[in-house]
Amino acid sequence: MTLTDGELTVNANGNACGERCGRDPKRNKETRSRSHIIMLVMELMTHSSSFLLPSTPTDSRPSLTYALVVLNQRLPRFAPLLWQHAKLRLCADGGANRVYDELPQLFPHEDPSDIRRRYKPDLIKGDMDSIRKEVMDFYASLGTKVVDESHDQDTTDLHKCVAYIRDCTPNLEKSNLRILVAGALGGRFDHEAGNINVLYRFSDIRIILLSDDCHIQLLPKTHRHDIYIQSSVEGPHCGLIPIGMPSGSTSTTGLEWDLDNTETRFGGLVSTSNIVKGEKVTVRSDSDLLWTISIKNQ
Repeated sequence: MTLTDGELTVNANGNACGERCGRDPKRNKETRSRSHIIMLVMELMTHSSSFLLPSTPTDSRPSLTYALVVLNQRLPRFAPLLWQHAKLRLCADGGANRVYDELPQLFPHEDPSDIRRRYKPDLIKGDMDSIRKEVMDFYASLGTKVVDESHDQDTTDLHKCVAYIRDCTPNLEKSNLRILVAGALGGRFDHEAGNINVLYRFSDIRIILLSDDCHIQLLPKTHRHDIYIQSSVEGPHCGLIPIGMPSGSTSTTGLEWDLDNTETRFGGLVSTSNIVKGEKVTVRSDSDLLWTISIKNQ
């Protein structure tokens, strides 16, 4: 099915491409009506930050499988909680230094050596230009697998870890997998940009980049999105960022300043410093967007 009115095209896959033309009110009304057709055609993707809660819901269907990747930036204060939820824990190169050095600091009344043995990664992977030798030897002695990929300088350490998780879970439905990335934000901007690029390189896998202050995930244009807000731990500040290409048409509900078939792009309007108003936000767009929301300091 293809519908065209000069401003919006909906193809058989439910993808939409916006073409700006006149500001005729009748034409704008027709565009809005066609956006409802897009919403019906697009498959729904749901999102929830339940990984920030002390216990994840047990009645969710289907159940989710979490994997954790620790990067070489300061660990968020809730890193032990992410570790608890994860079934697979990886350190990307120097991320192992962070686990070794910083996790014991989150348990000041316990013996650091006990903490280091309790929080043992399953795998350390990367080009091994950052991990300290004594850290690598310590975890290797506990049975952690160490994979040196220094021969590959074309992909980031996060990319290498995500590819490993993808390849070692071939029987797991990708929609049920969540990869949590601790230490993904902060520090050098080129590192942050590389981490965001991984979201696009693995757009069929649900990856969440985390810092102490916020988290980021990709909202693919192939779906409409329902985002369930965990108001006890996140919000209210949020944003929708069109990185890679402009969005000709984005619509939302549940925000203080909702978008209504709005064009967003760098050099124009970008929805930053927005506010979530309730327990659910909906998003649909003709372009991939980054969703980001603040994490409460508790």
